Amino acid sequence: MDLRSVETVTLEPGVPLLVATGLTLELPPGFEAQVRPRSGLALKHTITIPNAPGTIDPGYRGEVRVILLNQGRDAYTIHAGDRIAQMIVARYEPVEWVEEGLADSARGSGGFGSSGR
Repeated sequence: MDLRSVETVTLEPGVPLLVATGLTLELPPGFEAQVRPRSGLALKHTITIPNAPGTIDPGYRGEVRVILLNQGRDAYTIHAGDRIAQMIVARYEPVEWVEEGLADSARGSGGFGSSGR
């Protein structure tokens, strides 16, 4: 779904800004919402979300706000009602961690570039 700004703000180059959407939600247990950049804003105006995807967990009850970053050279104004991000709701599996040794694998602790050619 599209998220829209409820305020008019100007994004100065290189300065992250928290933009209000006016939306609150209550996700059921086992679900999260992910906030993602809009491709049109990124391509046409170099506006992105620096922590993308932003995660909203099922315990959060505040307003959904979006961190926007203008990576361009010129200021860009977001107007109330403009689409500023996209959000999806997805199921996740909770994990309970157990501290113990790790099993061996072919890759081992090889880092970047070690999984293929």
